[in-house]
This record gives sequence, C-alpha cells and structure tokens, in this order.
Amino acid sequence: MTWWEALVLGIVEGVTEYLPVSSTGHLIITSWLLGLMGNPEQAQAVYVFNIVIQAGAIAAVLGLYRKRVGQMTRGLAGRDDQGKRLAINIMIAFLPAAVLGPLLDDRIEQYLNGPWPVVGALFVGAWLMLAVAYSRRLAKNEHAGRDLDYINWKIALLIGFGQCVAMWPGTSRSMMTIVAAMMLGLHPAAAAEFSFLLGLVTLTAATGYKAMGDGQAMVEMIGIGPVLIGFVSATVSAALAVKWFVAFLTRHGLGPFGWYRLVLAGLLGALLWGGVLTVPAGP
Repeated sequence: MTWWEALVLGIVEGVTEYLPVSSTGHLIITSWLLGLMGNPEQAQAVYVFNIVIQAGAIAAVLGLYRKRVGQMTRGLAGRDDQGKRLAINIMIAFLPAAVLGPLLDDRIEQYLNGPWPVVGALFVGAWLMLAVAYSRRLAKNEHAGRDLDYINWKIALLIGFGQCVAMWPGTSRSMMTIVAAMMLGLHPAAAAEFSFLLGLVTLTAATGYKAMGDGQAMVEMIGIGPVLIGFVSATVSAALAVKWFVAFLTRHGLGPFGWYRLVLAGLLGALLWGGVLTVPAGP
C-alpha cells in the first residue's frame, strides 16, 4: 500500500465513520477501486487496516467531546450523577455488540464482506432512513425531541440492539443508532451525540480486537508508515465531518443521506451487474 492510498482510505474512514452512510461500505468500495484486494492475503490485510484506522475517528471524537467524556469520567468516580448515568447507559448500549460481535465476526467476514451484501445494505438502509425522515411522528422530534437526560437503561439497550444490525457491512453503525434513538424520542442532535459517544466504546473494542488478532500480520504486509498516515488523516477528516454533520442533521434531517445511499446503491449495483466494476477476491 502506498502513502497516498493510505491517505485516501484514512480520509474516507474519517468522513464516513460518523455519517449515516456506512464507513465500512465506503472503505470496501474504495479498496476495490484502488485495486488493493488482488489476493486473499492482501485483501485480509486491507480489511484489518480499514478497521484499525478507526482509531483516528475515535481520537477525533475524544477531542471534540472531551467535556462530555470528562463528565462521564467524573461520574464513574462518583463526582457527577448525570455523568454517571450517561456512562452507565453507554455501557448498557454497548453490551449487545460486545456479546454478538465476537460470535458473529467470522461469519460476517465470510458471508457479508462482499460487493452485493454491501449494495443490499446500502439499499435497505436508504429506505429505512427515508421512512424515518418523512414520518410525521418522528418529524416532530426534529424540533421537540428529548435530550440525553431522557435516556434510561431500556432505551439504551434498544439502541444497542439497533447498533448490532450494523454488523452487516454497508448498513452504518451511525445510521442504526441515530435512527433507533430518534424513533425512541430523542432530538436528532442528541441522537447523534449518543451515537458518537457509543462509538467511542464500540469502535475502540472493534479496533483493539482486530489489532490484537491480526494487527501484526497486517503491519508486516502493509507497513507501519501507511497505518500512521491512515490514522492521522482519519483523525483530521473525522473531526471536520462530525462538526459539519451535527449542524446539517439539525437543519435538514436524515432525508438527504437516505437519498444519497439510494443513488449510491443503484449506481454500484448497475456497475457490478454490467461487469464495469470488477471486484477482486476478498478475504
């Protein structure tokens, strides 16, 4: 992997990680287009690389939401009741993924980490987002939805199960958690913030899991330089994307992202069906 290919993948990761458009789907597509998945060994290394550089997106949110993270830290130390409640709800929301993720990881790589499953996930997710965007009941939440204090353990757990659906590459973890939170009564900005904070735990666990299991083999094949470039570019692009996304979501809702996913799924499906886009062997 060259430095510029690592840079491109890092930017794609950072821009798409917290947007409801599927970072995994975009990274897989970008890897195909860059020709980085020519054989099973290389494809596996790139797949691990795309997960490991999520650490850059984690760093971006830690910086942007340092006050909220500090509040949760004080809460766990017994010095902030509101922070303690939020931290507990984040951990409850993480539990379903913590249990199901390791159990399903190998099957997901075997059956869903391919072109047509990704296209299908983009398509299904697009219609779900459009349904939420144009629901009259949920439209009220764009103006009168509740903040993070409204979340209790039941709501947190339901959001966590919604996150598990995003194990299907192309679905989008952000999309599922934001949609679930909005359906449960949260304002879009509060839903996005909870999604970002939950992502700190989920992405850290996923990144650590892959790094410990396959990180050494990935570095031996790709090199440490591209990993560092991917991390830095993901950090910077994620920070910019998050700040833009919250403002855009508050003004325009989920509709534009749903239409984007629908167009992208249709375009990719047509290219694959017509043989224009040739997909190399995956992991």
